[in-house]
Amino acid sequence: MLILASASPRRKELLEQIHCKFLCRPSSCDELTAIDEPNPQKLVIQNAILKAKASVDKNNPNEVILGSDTVVALNNTIYGKPRDDQEAFSMLKNLSGKTHQVCTGIALIKNGQIFSDVCITDVTMKSLSDEEILNYIQTKEPQDKAGAYAIQGLASIFIEKINGCYFNVVGLPLNCLYNLCKKADVDL
Repeated sequence: MLILASASPRRKELLEQIHCKFLCRPSSCDELTAIDEPNPQKLVIQNAILKAKASVDKNNPNEVILGSDTVVALNNTIYGKPRDDQEAFSMLKNLSGKTHQVCTGIALIKNGQIFSDVCITDVTMKSLSDEEILNYIQTKEPQDKAGAYAIQGLASIFIEKINGCYFNVVGLPLNCLYNLCKKADVDL
């Protein structure tokens, strides 16, 4: 059985969607403050590994642990989850009218061995007015989302196009996870 090192409702829903048997054991690892890494791809892999390691149960060494981390990146700036409405506004204002990357790192720990991968999706957001951004922030949806938006939620109307894995933008690239599980000889 897979152990998901996350409390993310989106990751839980995606695993349930593919009928994966799993338990949640949220990691106590604080993502962006844990590592000083300017490269978003390296950052998400390192954070995913840290989350998975933090959820390893010493009494059950044969468990398979899944750690995952997602950030939004635009021009060398990494956007995690906004701390408040003001930061959410700033993030959305910066992403408005541009194509950015959503990077998700996934890590599996099986018998002490680490398997990891990263998925990148290009997302183009329409130009947003300040009023649109403020109205969206009032819904509270941006609060716990990397880049301050949820493609699967109300912000779907702001997304002009994506190039890559949709599920990556939601928070867990399922094809990437499947391939990584095959490599690690883990049955989803």
